[in-house]
Amino acid sequence: MASNRLKSIDILRALTMLLMIFVNDLWSLTDIPGWLEHKAANEDGMGLADVVFPAFLLIVGLSIPHAIRSRQKKGDSKLLIVRHIVERTLALLIMGVFMVNLESINAENLLFSRSLWQILMTLAFFLIWNVYGEGVMGRFSPILLKGLGWAILLFLAITYSGGGEGGEHWMRFHWWGILGLIGWGYLVAALAYLLLGNKPLWLALVLAVLILLNINEFLTPFNFTILLVVSASNHALVMGGVVVTSVMIRLKEQERMKLLIPFLLGFGAILMLFGYLSRPAWGISKIMATPSWTTICAGITVIVFAGMYLLADKAGKFRWAGIIEPAGSMTLTCYLIPYFVYAFRNILSISLPESLTTGGIGILKSILFALLIIQITGLLGRVKIKLKI
Repeated sequence: MASNRLKSIDILRALTMLLMIFVNDLWSLTDIPGWLEHKAANEDGMGLADVVFPAFLLIVGLSIPHAIRSRQKKGDSKLLIVRHIVERTLALLIMGVFMVNLESINAENLLFSRSLWQILMTLAFFLIWNVYGEGVMGRFSPILLKGLGWAILLFLAITYSGGGEGGEHWMRFHWWGILGLIGWGYLVAALAYLLLGNKPLWLALVLAVLILLNINEFLTPFNFTILLVVSASNHALVMGGVVVTSVMIRLKEQERMKLLIPFLLGFGAILMLFGYLSRPAWGISKIMATPSWTTICAGITVIVFAGMYLLADKAGKFRWAGIIEPAGSMTLTCYLIPYFVYAFRNILSISLPESLTTGGIGILKSILFALLIIQITGLLGRVKIKLKI
């Protein structure tokens, strides 16, 4: 992992992305244990797939204080940092909206196949948000390539048709998509940290308010539900990561890092205990974004982070994670590559024998697929293809 980054955060991000690719591939399998998959909205419980996304949200929060403080050290003004935060948020929202509308696309009304629409969408993301080095196909090529990407998105939006017969519609926000939810969570948490600075108690108060807003979505003394566009569950998870890192920074400044692990274990335990004790009120449900699901997943992630910090940063045992390093440093690139793979597979009518998509062998196939995607990500990085927002 890069020497100027906290190794445990990078490794945890990489492991989470590995799991995300893995669970996103479970749809291709049959006869697998139910605990690997998502639970239905009306089920009280969660599988492995229900833990991955909230873990990623908390990891987003872990990086926010470091990123903002780095910009402040470079001399960026608050206004400039706000602009950067808004630009990153808009990028995530745009990608999220396109990706969520892909799910409800009406292929019969398109000018071409759904798979080609998916390929063009993903290609546009790469063209717009790739990090272009100097001398790439000419001096003005980045502007031209980014312009081509925006033109593709505009074309896809204009020609889009969603819904079924008799209920056709244009693009909608729906639930904003995974990237969109990350964007809204990031916006609130980043602005809160920028406004308050590295003050753990104040940031913890913001986290408490966000958890209360999440509770308000289910048990409210008011006649209305207060929403910050999306469920406060998303904001609370990102904010949880911000609180963890703010405490780490404060303890390091005070030379009291020996208290970090007790804090992480205690904080994680409190979150999980709240989730367990409040479970009878609303259950554990990812799809419903219940407070129990929010806090239990946050607690699990904090405790896993504590273990990763001890292993990677304190004991120096991090070389084992080299095989998944691209997933931690090129995360957006890694997340998008499967959209190419699945679309090309459909166009080329490629299918695997049932023996490779069933039971334990199928699970191994999906693990190897996730590792392959990460290696492809690393290869793309070597040829200067790396997305950054």
